[in-house]
Amino acid sequence: MKQAVRMSLVLFLLAMPFCMSAQTRTIVKEDIYTRGLEYYNAGNYAEAIKWFTEAAEKGDYAAQFALGICYEKGQGVDVNYEQAVLWYEKAAEKGVAPAQTNLGFCYENGQGVAQDFTQAAYWYLKAAEQGNAVAQNNIGSCYYNGQGITQDYTQAAKWYKLAADQGNVQAIANLGLCYYHGQGITQDYEQAVHWYQIAAKSGNAQAQYNLGICYKNGHGIAQNYEEAVRWFRKAAGQGDADAQASLGVCYYNGEGVAKDVATARYWWQKAAKQGSQAAKKNLADCH
Repeated sequence: MKQAVRMSLVLFLLAMPFCMSAQTRTIVKEDIYTRGLEYYNAGNYAEAIKWFTEAAEKGDYAAQFALGICYEKGQGVDVNYEQAVLWYEKAAEKGVAPAQTNLGFCYENGQGVAQDFTQAAYWYLKAAEQGNAVAQNNIGSCYYNGQGITQDYTQAAKWYKLAADQGNVQAIANLGLCYYHGQGITQDYEQAVHWYQIAAKSGNAQAQYNLGICYKNGHGIAQNYEEAVRWFRKAAGQGDADAQASLGVCYYNGEGVAKDVATARYWWQKAAKQGSQAAKKNLADCH
């Protein structure tokens, strides 16, 4: 089964104050942030930056978060990760959950700041405790991988479930993984399939591959090679190396699809280019 769990970044602006009541937000004269937001939504990023900057410098946390996004995405300004971190941090310190999430992402990836997994986990947890679904998935992954925090599958499953209940697709896929392996939760193949199906139908490649494995092995669902091939193909089409390697095996063995060595080699070659050791071995053995 695929073990990868992925982190996510929050990139959006909100028209209303978030995470706090309107009374706690610093309101500047004529609500300068709102003017900036109007320009931003109209696609006039250069003008939006002017208003966001003015509001942010006066302490408006929504504008500070907005500036972080603009510097992150290069909207109205050149991409500048250091500036993005500076403004995310200002908003994060005021309790803005999306800013805390993005700051955690920057620390995790060394983007605009020295890589620091402990700081990444710290900020993800702050945002997760406020109910931010992306942060809940991300702190779940920190616990799952023992990255920046002591490995704890029970905590990982807990946070994945909270994020999954909010519809976070990556968390749904990750929760399925926990059920499949019995990590932090009682092993239950049927529950794994349930969560994989939801994420797979939403286009998550990891879940599509894992659902294909369940169909191929008859874990939690009736064995069905044709369905396994269908889901492997969906994930492989998105560039998932494990799915590409598995699809190659199906073609080589004629499982769920007509035997076709040439097509098997095609998929193994694609997977091998991404570093799949299984695909490389299959290609070597196929000579």
